[in-house]
Amino acid sequence: MASTSTARPTGFDFSNELRNNFLTGKGLPLPKATSTGTTIVGCLFKDGIVLGADTRATEGPIVADKNCEKIHYITESIRCCGAGTAADTEFTTALISSNMEMHGLQTGRKPRVVTAMTMLKQMLFRHQGQIGAALVLGGVDATGPHLFTIHPHGSTDKLPYVTMGSGSLAAMAVFETGWRPGMERLEALELVKNAIWAGIFNDLGSGSNVDACIITEQHTEMLRNVDMPNQRVQKERDYKFRQGTTAWKKETVRKFVVDEQVTLIGGDVEMDTT
Repeated sequence: MASTSTARPTGFDFSNELRNNFLTGKGLPLPKATSTGTTIVGCLFKDGIVLGADTRATEGPIVADKNCEKIHYITESIRCCGAGTAADTEFTTALISSNMEMHGLQTGRKPRVVTAMTMLKQMLFRHQGQIGAALVLGGVDATGPHLFTIHPHGSTDKLPYVTMGSGSLAAMAVFETGWRPGMERLEALELVKNAIWAGIFNDLGSGSNVDACIITEQHTEMLRNVDMPNQRVQKERDYKFRQGTTAWKKETVRKFVVDEQVTLIGGDVEMDTT
């Protein structure tokens, strides 16, 4: 008697494409990709890495949080900027941070940036894009400074300057114009701030303030709200009206309960209180 295996074959599986084509032929529209707004960047400089991010969190057309934190802790000398679904980036980076701590305790050595990158890409590839986390990973280890981008499906890049998110094209234009090898700390920080500014003012999904993180071999410096280009200013006029300016013409009280019927359950049996 021949037995059939229930295990899925290794490699890529395109069965969902056949299913989607069948459903499309039946008139069922496929779900559209979710558009998420963020600008996250990173670049190398002479002594290490500078990471940057905006602070706007959106929920569709609504600004859900004006000052959220998108630069997440991985280890003492490794940080990760997250774009995409906020909960996915938050919990993915927290999980990898925990795994990196366990890895360091097990090996007795300082974890490397490439180890965090491998853990992140394997996790995202395993879930085939269902985790909406686009990440910029940067840090300094025994082999020097490293900067990676990790896409939601698990693909990675290693470049001297990177951008991700819906404001990435505007930010990349700034890097393409102003980045050069061997930059000083203040030059790199100013370039990162200008790149985030470009994302904030050219992308509706990005906005509010600028966060930055400078990582060197000796020290990691987190600069929260290092630049605030969208502070609320004093209004030119005061629009408060004195009490009684608008008079009430009439008052109507409407009862929402029109009919009420009470049904007793259990008959006339009284509750035993002895």
